Amino acid sequence: MNRSVALVTGAGSGIGRATAIHLAANGFAVGVLGHTSADVEATANVIHGINGCAIALTADVAVEGEMRAAVAALLHRFGRLDAVVANAGINGVWAPIDDLKREEWQRTIDVNLTGTFMTLHVTVPELKRAGGGSIVVVSSINGTRTFTTPGATAYTATKAAQVAMVEQLSLELARHHIRINAVCPGEIETNIDANTALRGEEETAIPAVWPDGQVPITGGAPGKSVDVAEVIAFLLSDAARHVTGAPVFVDGGQGLLR
Repeated sequence: MNRSVALVTGAGSGIGRATAIHLAANGFAVGVLGHTSADVEATANVIHGINGCAIALTADVAVEGEMRAAVAALLHRFGRLDAVVANAGINGVWAPIDDLKREEWQRTIDVNLTGTFMTLHVTVPELKRAGGGSIVVVSSINGTRTFTTPGATAYTATKAAQVAMVEQLSLELARHHIRINAVCPGEIETNIDANTALRGEEETAIPAVWPDGQVPITGGAPGKSVDVAEVIAFLLSDAARHVTGAPVFVDGGQGLLR
């Protein structure tokens, strides 16, 4: 196979789904990974419908055995790995710090941060074997540019940590010709709110009056998943060959407003 091969986590919906489809439309063979089989199979079917090349992979990103099995299946099918998009994540529970339960904190850490670690832990050896490659980690403006989301302590901690990982690893991986960058989306039309539980907002919200909407460049409308997918595709491409260790904000100016 002459195609470059990408693994996209959290590819059953939202930014991950849009990224997997966009990469496939641009010639990548894609490992479509998520924790719900029906969702990743649906994404893979869309790719097959545009004559793209994909394999559906079901795994919990925080479980090493499941991730190793998924990567092994990807390699068995395509023979190599050139690019990784660590996108899987949840909003988790947003609550006052004295109300946030330990298990709620841990769940967000497990998926967003341990999941990112595990994705890189099991894929970087394959990128090294391929002689190089590119990684994109999907972070957020929360925890990197903005800190006003009510009760989002666990979430912002994971998103800040992801950018720190990217900056640390950009130097560690450079000698292996592996680039790693982060995208930090603002408000994007996805279904991640289905993974959000909000408690005690009145205790943690910061009073503010916004202009019409929070996204200046679109007149207030949220961005689309494909807006992020296209930036991810650029960062994975040779056009970004001199870009590494960079957080790229894809928020229409929202983070600067807040």
